Formats: sequence, C-alpha cells, structure tokens
Amino acid sequence: MKETWRFIDSGACSPAYNMALDEALLDWHSKGLIPPTIRFYSWNPATLSIGYFQKVEKEVNLDKVREYGLGFVRRPTGGRGVLHDQELTYSVIVSEAHPEMPATVTEAYRVISEGILEGFKDVGLDAHFSIPRTDEEKSALKNPRSAVCFDAPSWYELVVEGRKVAGSAQTRQKGVILQHGSIILDIDEDKLFDLFKYSSDRLRERMQKNFKNKAVAINALRDQPLSMAEAKEAFRKGFEKGLNIELEPYTLTAQEEELVWKIAHDRYEQDEWNFRK
Repeated sequence: MKETWRFIDSGACSPAYNMALDEALLDWHSKGLIPPTIRFYSWNPATLSIGYFQKVEKEVNLDKVREYGLGFVRRPTGGRGVLHDQELTYSVIVSEAHPEMPATVTEAYRVISEGILEGFKDVGLDAHFSIPRTDEEKSALKNPRSAVCFDAPSWYELVVEGRKVAGSAQTRQKGVILQHGSIILDIDEDKLFDLFKYSSDRLRERMQKNFKNKAVAINALRDQPLSMAEAKEAFRKGFEKGLNIELEPYTLTAQEEELVWKIAHDRYEQDEWNFRK
C-alpha cells in the first residue's frame, strides 16, 4: 500500500501568505493535525525572497525591487535570494521521524528531490543530482560568492547539462522538515541581477556572465515551452513516483485560511521580520 499524502495547489498568492501557509502546514503537521503534505504555488506579485540569514541592507537593491513592482519577503529557510517569477514553487512538509526520511539534511534533500527529478524526466529533461566532489566545490558551498540562489548548485540539487534547474532550501522545526524550492520555467537574468548589490559593475558583469554557465530555465532546454499547467501535472506525478506516495487534493477550510492570514500579517508582512539586521 502506498502512503497517502495531502496535496494543496494554492495558486498565485501574496509573498506573506505563501510563507505563512508553509509555516502553518509545518505547525499543523507537528501537532498531528494533518498528514505529510506537498504544496504547489506561485507568486502575486512576482517576488524576491531572501534566505533567513541574509542581510538586506548589504545585499539587496531595494530601489530596484520597488522599481520592478516586486513583492519582498524573508523566508524561514536559509539559502540565498530567489526571484519568484516564471516558476512553479513547491513545498514538502513531513516529519523528521517519518520512516523514509534520513536524519541528515543533505540525505533528506536527496529523498525529497527524487520527486523533482522524476518531474524533470516527465518533461523530457535528463536531470541528475549535483554532488560536490572536490574540496574546492565543497568550500564554495560554505562561502558563497553571490547573494543569488541559482549561482551554484548545492548538495543534491537538480542539474541538466551541468547547469542548475531547481533550487531548494530546508528548515527543521518542531520535529518537522519543511523543504521548499523553485522550479524555473523562464528566467530574466538582467532583472534578477538588478536586484542585488555589487562592489563594482565589473563584478556584476562577471557574475552574470558566469551565471549563464551555472543555471538554466526549463524552457531554454525544450523545443516546446512548458506551460504552468503542464509543469504542475508533471511534477505532481513526479512526487508521487519519486516518493512512492499517492497525493490527495485538499482545500483549506475557512478556519485554516483565517489562521494563515493571521501568521501572514503578524510575521511576514512586518518590516521587523523582513528587514531585520
């Protein structure tokens, strides 16, 4: 018998709501109120999210964020800056004690990312896991040169033709793993690089040039562009196959929605959270 997990497609939501729903799902799962859950979502407006530990003042060009009309939010997970625009975002909420979940963060990434790997196969891309092999590659992960998430693949992130195609971040709280990440359909590199600060124009130019060799969007690799609906179907099936589960669609109750909006307002809409030092 395959285990049944919950599946939520929450569509395009505000940045604060997106982070609040992930937090709420983690909390509800920790209390045994809901089964393990996979969620798909997108962003309205397009949003720059930054990692929990990033320093806004030092790294982010807020004038450009405003100029482009983007949302802005700090994630509860680590990692670097992500422009959520033409992408499918996913989150996975599952107990650390789940029998299929390894104890270490990197190995749990591998297990969860099997679902994403199968999704890429479904859309005809030959993806595989990145595994930093040399001391230099491992050191680069500890000391990232760039504030941009897709600048380099981490352990067990997905790579096609040597370039990163999906970025993920993970946190563990209350005995629960929350992993969420971006599956990029199309990317505007100029816009992405406009959103960060650099010590010189030459450095930005060099980083952006290098970026083309390190990251790529799905539709740059396909003859036929992949629609959002097709991506959702492929990656939903991918998670079912990769994690050997069945997904049961679920819609939040009015009471659950109310709780999510409260978290959104109390935390993710607040400058104290998003711009904290």
